[in-house]
Amino acid sequence: MSDLNKLGLAQARDALRKGDTTSVELTAACLSAIEAAGALNAFVHKTPELALDQARAADARIAAGDAPAMCGLPLGIKDLFCTKGVPSQAGSRILEGFLPEYESTVSQNLLDAGTVMLGKLNMDEFAMGSSNETSVYGNAVNPWRRGNDDAALTPGGSSGGSAAAVSADLCLAATGTDTGGSIRQPAAFTGIVGIKPTYGRCSRWGVVAFASSLDQAGPMTKSVRDAAMMLTTMCGHDPKDSTSADLAVPDFEAMLTGDIKGKQIGIPREYRMDGMPEEIETLWTQGTDMLRDAGASIVDITLPHTKYALPAYYVIAPAEASSNLARYDGVRYGHRATLGQGDGITEMYEKTRAEGFGPEVQRRVMIGTYVLSAGFYDAYYNRARRVRTLIKKDFENVFADGIDAILTPATPSAAFGLGDMTDADPIQMYLNDVFTVTVNLAGLPGISVPVGQDKQGLPMGLQLIGRPWDEGDLLNTAYALEGAAGFVAKPGKWW
Repeated sequence: MSDLNKLGLAQARDALRKGDTTSVELTAACLSAIEAAGALNAFVHKTPELALDQARAADARIAAGDAPAMCGLPLGIKDLFCTKGVPSQAGSRILEGFLPEYESTVSQNLLDAGTVMLGKLNMDEFAMGSSNETSVYGNAVNPWRRGNDDAALTPGGSSGGSAAAVSADLCLAATGTDTGGSIRQPAAFTGIVGIKPTYGRCSRWGVVAFASSLDQAGPMTKSVRDAAMMLTTMCGHDPKDSTSADLAVPDFEAMLTGDIKGKQIGIPREYRMDGMPEEIETLWTQGTDMLRDAGASIVDITLPHTKYALPAYYVIAPAEASSNLARYDGVRYGHRATLGQGDGITEMYEKTRAEGFGPEVQRRVMIGTYVLSAGFYDAYYNRARRVRTLIKKDFENVFADGIDAILTPATPSAAFGLGDMTDADPIQMYLNDVFTVTVNLAGLPGISVPVGQDKQGLPMGLQLIGRPWDEGDLLNTAYALEGAAGFVAKPGKWW
């Protein structure tokens, strides 16, 4: 078989079971593609020897007839996941040289299933960003281009390296994390599928923390079927994570029928933002028609506290970040600043954190420290927590009224150029999360599905939001939308 790296997970699994190819051949094809794609800057720590060793072990397991569905499939792992003996920097200088002595639960689940790790993927520093421009490794680059324009575009953030790698066929799928849209936004920008499961569905143990009450791992894949297949392997109860749900994990792939007759799909009026591009509005209308034609009922709904979601998020997330990032002090691991004569422990902390953290991380730590400080805790942080409760209640009310899923845009635009927003007011960049942060604040599952292209040929996605713990039904609705949209476009290879 040729172009093995272009296969999806389900296609590659079937080819392996038929004996049409081997894991070693699949892995070698991906490693060759990675070496040829340096211009994308997607893979930042490559592990070719480890990958080939894992591929050989997977082939032996398949030959013995004792192989789970994911066995032998080569993946990329976001740099936020700790991987034993492999650099895990979270895109930050402050973790330079850090080699974990342990494996994150999610990556361990994947390894136990026989997957192959090709290496670590680029990301915004500590997952703080919407464009993958805050990384210590430099920008990840979107494999898509606007028409005949050669301008480099963002792959989205923070899981920009994961999105670029999957879209450019450097790996069959990748892990991502989503704190305010960091799986769904880059998936929409690169024409792939990305799902954020219900908070607590995937263990956070061994995933470098940004905002602990919002962070959630999920798969980034080439199709909804692949997402269902990979999510089944990633999920599961973990006693090492106190927020991990002790719930059985269904076979999500087996739940994909494409039958959504009788389902009620909500269309929230609050997501019709002033100044939203006509192309996004048109795409949303087309997606609504597709679900209606597939047999679903379309219901106008209201989520009245949506307008407060962004400000609430940008109080809560930095507050949790300032607490989580206090542990990076140069004492135990990672970067330590060179000290001058007479410098004490306080100067060492100050210099290390000033050198180790980039501007966006520093900004969010300062915001978070401010809103948690005496005199402002009630005015900002506690008020944001109350708003969060109201946002969650909005969704509970809608689902109690019989809505099965909610359809919204995934992003307010197609991918923008690298550098287009970095010199602007940071709030303009934060607005990229306008359609996604509510899902994290409410702890719900959400998925981005590629549905069309803008007039410049760039991919655009729609988001489906599901009931808590009902990823199977959400994936099936996404499967129906994917089938109706028939999106098969790929970026033209320029790298």
